[in-house]
Amino acid sequence: MHFDIFNDDAFSLASMTAAVEKMPSVPGFLGSLGLFGAGEGITTDMLTIERKDYVLTPIKTSLRGTEPPMGSTEKAKLRSFALPRIAKSDQVFAREIANVRAFGTESELLTAAKLITQKQAKLLMEYEMTMELHRLGAIQGILLDTDGSTLYDYFTEFGISQPAEIDFDLDNASPTAGALRSLISNSIIRPIARALGAGWNPGIRIIGLCGDTFYDQFCNHADVRTTYANWQAAESLRTSTAFTTFRFGDVEWVNYKGTDDNSTVAVGTSKVQFIVAGVPGLYRRINGPGEDFETVNTLGRPIYSKLIRDEKRNQWVQPEIYSYPLHMVTRPEVLLRGKNT
Repeated sequence: MHFDIFNDDAFSLASMTAAVEKMPSVPGFLGSLGLFGAGEGITTDMLTIERKDYVLTPIKTSLRGTEPPMGSTEKAKLRSFALPRIAKSDQVFAREIANVRAFGTESELLTAAKLITQKQAKLLMEYEMTMELHRLGAIQGILLDTDGSTLYDYFTEFGISQPAEIDFDLDNASPTAGALRSLISNSIIRPIARALGAGWNPGIRIIGLCGDTFYDQFCNHADVRTTYANWQAAESLRTSTAFTTFRFGDVEWVNYKGTDDNSTVAVGTSKVQFIVAGVPGLYRRINGPGEDFETVNTLGRPIYSKLIRDEKRNQWVQPEIYSYPLHMVTRPEVLLRGKNT
């Protein structure tokens, strides 16, 4: 066994980073929406955001020949954000590839590469799960760490009061006809449109991420069933609707499938979180640079992969992944949420 094969160029930082970026991602609904994209790279570990809110007021009439009233200048507010660090490692020991023959169907280099790829695959699955957690936090307006602590509360950061939860009254056995559609128009679509101001456009999609209980009760609401009663699409309400999507009241309702435990990455079984898609710059992902001599002060990439060698005993190598992403929302006032009752 020639353990110095890990000095081969195949295991350089550049080669491993390129390889890890080509691996398929763990599926995630929020990632599939493309709200954040691959992100924007910056060369520092801090991001500064400037926000200026324009206030439009009607202009009072004035007499000809008089000096017109002076407009006010809105002050820009600067806020700085430190980019989080996501990093994890695993190990490949010499004993795992000690009995590989020097000839035959596989070479030592190929076998070692396969073992490292397996380790990387697990690391990447955990990384993608973490990215989905961060995306969910950004669309909720509160970015949480994996232990439940708050990294950033964007409502607080931008000085905005978080809108109260909307009560959909889905437990009501005898709802008023048309009440649900009216609630959607008055409590979701119109407030979002007004909050966006000039940013509102006809191509905007509003998506409701629903927990299991909320989604089931919503599908069975009298207004929804009446609307779909005479449509061929009503079949989707008569059959299993777990983790599917349908449209009602100009909103796309999605039974969001998070992690299998329905808690690590989830919206809450009786909750709904609304996403506004199609507004440029509303959601952003910022990628910071790495922290070693090869990547520091360079334009940040979504993810880095490298191999650490056991310099003392030459008994193991350690594949590692690093990422420095900040998922954020620039206008948290549009982030609405609801509950079943």
